[in-house]
Amino acid sequence: MSLHSPHFEDQGKPDGQNSTLDNPISADGAPEVGKVYNVPARQGRAVRLAKGQTITIINTHGTQVCDFWAFNAFDLREYLSMEHLHGYLSHITPKVNDTLVSNRRRPLLTFEFDDSPGVHDTVIAACDLYRYRLLGVTEYHDNCTDNLRMAMLAIGLRASEIPSPLNLWMNTPVRADGSIAWLPTVSKAGDRVEFRAKMDLVVVMSACPQDMVPINGENNMPVELHFRVDQPNK
Repeated sequence: MSLHSPHFEDQGKPDGQNSTLDNPISADGAPEVGKVYNVPARQGRAVRLAKGQTITIINTHGTQVCDFWAFNAFDLREYLSMEHLHGYLSHITPKVNDTLVSNRRRPLLTFEFDDSPGVHDTVIAACDLYRYRLLGVTEYHDNCTDNLRMAMLAIGLRASEIPSPLNLWMNTPVRADGSIAWLPTVSKAGDRVEFRAKMDLVVVMSACPQDMVPINGENNMPVELHFRVDQPNK
């Protein structure tokens, strides 16, 4: 299909907007090392992570799913890939000491710490405009796909693709009959995960806005997350 076709979709253009677009952590996404940053409920944030640095993501209230992406800072066409991760690890859910790989099967991150029960999802795509239409929503609904797009735009970048995220703390097990259960998180307030960069990266996190199925707690109430970046010698 020609790139000039009216059916060509610009992956970097959000279908709607929220405050993600106007509130980057810095103009280019560079963090203040050691500072704790907020990812507000229903929004996303992007941060640059230098090789060797760690990023700690905190499930502040224990009930919130975090959609997590990582891109090669010098070539956004290389990104953390759940499909390639499955083959590389030979298991579905990553755990501490696992290496997380890209769509080019190269190491991007090391999973260094997790004090939650270790329940994370690598199967479900990020929510988007179309997901909410299928759920019966007729007006615009905040979604993780647009949060990724806006978080990238906010630091002067543009998403060329929408990879499937690593859904931190999302509790969507596959049942014995092959169906998927949509369940609340089993993490507790303050649970955290930590990843170490194997190359310079752009990391994006979305405090998932899903409020129609109970993945963000039994009350279907999205809430904030927090994160910080630390130097290798921490």
